[in-house]
Amino acid sequence: MAASRKDHVTPIEEQDLERRLESAAKSGSQRGMTWAWRNAIQRKPKPFYPKMSPRVWFRTLGWRHIVAISAVLFSLYPVMYIISSSISGSDNLAAATFIPTNFDISNYRELFSNPELTPFMTWLRNSWMVSVAASGFNVVLASMAAFAFSRFRFKGRRVGLLTLLLVQIFPQFLAFVAIFLIMIEIGNVFPAIGLNTLSGLTLVYLGGAIGFNTFLIKGFMDSIPSSLDESARVDGASQGTIFLRIILPLARPVLAVIFVISFINLFSEFLLARTLLSSTENFTYAVGLQLFATQDFAQRWGLLSAAAVVGAAPIVVTFLVAQRAIISGLTGGAVKG
Repeated sequence: MAASRKDHVTPIEEQDLERRLESAAKSGSQRGMTWAWRNAIQRKPKPFYPKMSPRVWFRTLGWRHIVAISAVLFSLYPVMYIISSSISGSDNLAAATFIPTNFDISNYRELFSNPELTPFMTWLRNSWMVSVAASGFNVVLASMAAFAFSRFRFKGRRVGLLTLLLVQIFPQFLAFVAIFLIMIEIGNVFPAIGLNTLSGLTLVYLGGAIGFNTFLIKGFMDSIPSSLDESARVDGASQGTIFLRIILPLARPVLAVIFVISFINLFSEFLLARTLLSSTENFTYAVGLQLFATQDFAQRWGLLSAAAVVGAAPIVVTFLVAQRAIISGLTGGAVKG
């Protein structure tokens, strides 16, 4: 379909539009810029798409929409069920429905009251403290190790990288007995970082994923041109200055990814925390949730659902906000430039 004469932009009109845009940009006139862009959009001919039959639409696009909508509904069903159970006011899961019929916040009110038997807010605070501290130190240690493997050439470098990857193959729970005995011995000498302490749990978390994070950050640092290091070295910069002033600022995307992923994994970690922590006031969020589903709280499913919603909300928001940074950071070091 041919565009009408009034939708056609002549070369003279294009030059005039560019001249007005350039003049408005130099003068800082936002109003002139807006008017010029609106005028350009109005004159630009709209694309014409031929109408498709239902069969062609379903064969080309429709089946994709159906698959995407089905996947979204499949993912949202348990989430909506938990939310409905948390505000239904009933502790029986059989009475919960996909769409809530009642609106009762008594479960949330009981959570935020923070009773001594089940101090939920204390558990939530402990999880935030341990996760943030362990994730931060994890990023620092992994970035320094990745810088050494990426920029230095030393004997045993390749063997060290392979060793880091091989250690990650073995499941973490295989070392639970050894970790437990080590923490007992450490507690005899330094009680502040021994068994049943949040600082001791943080130290244990530091060794969990440093190997994989080091390999991931190294791949990103390999994509940073080494000519930047050479230029800084000519100007008299030391290795520490190059690492702090050049490499770290350029590697910020992957460092943010490592921090977010580590935080999410540590926040919901249960096995190690349940093994090393024994007192109620030191429990983390994941360990504390167990009390709502066992012993005296065996039938308090509404309270358990409310605790799950409150604990998961910050993680979901953090992931939604940082999802573009996570994708760009994970793919940034895939190809060496």
